[in-house]
Amino acid sequence: MQRRIITISREFGSGGRFIGEEVAKKLGIAYYDKNIISQIAEESGLSPEYIQESAELSPKKGLFAYAFAGRDITGKSIEDIVYEAQRKVILELAEKESCVIVGRNADFILQDRDDVLNVFIHGNMPEKTQRISRLYNVSEQEAVKMMADVDKRRMINYNFYTEQRWGKASNYTLCLNSSQLGYERCEEIIMECVEE
Repeated sequence: MQRRIITISREFGSGGRFIGEEVAKKLGIAYYDKNIISQIAEESGLSPEYIQESAELSPKKGLFAYAFAGRDITGKSIEDIVYEAQRKVILELAEKESCVIVGRNADFILQDRDDVLNVFIHGNMPEKTQRISRLYNVSEQEAVKMMADVDKRRMINYNFYTEQRWGKASNYTLCLNSSQLGYERCEEIIMECVEE
């Protein structure tokens, strides 16, 4: 089965977003990341700013944040509404065209399709710290804090909505260490797997 959809989950600072963008360019297919925020906002009726902050990251740093989130009479929280809107948009995009989708639990949302390649990009702490320091113009100490915060919030969101463990190898087709392989080699491996 030819794989036509690539999902990229990634640790903060591993270059996963950059790798996904390059793969999409080289394959000549659509690339979805922050550019789907407006669609999710439209679907959910919430502001794009709120979606940008909440669609992939947990609102707080603990799993209980979801359990105790304010819920309406149907039992849904705002986070649930965001997740459902995001899920609908991702399913529609996958149906419409070949594409690369970064983050947003897309690997789980598209798990019933057999034309999906799920990739998890991770890296070594020194390289990720340097990359974040450079990209966000912060100290290495601040970069380490940012990394811990973003990854923890991604993990909580993923674990809550998928009932799986974020970053666990068995949830993905490929797990690549961008620090050891380099971005270019990661891109080549992903493309080789898609073109098989």
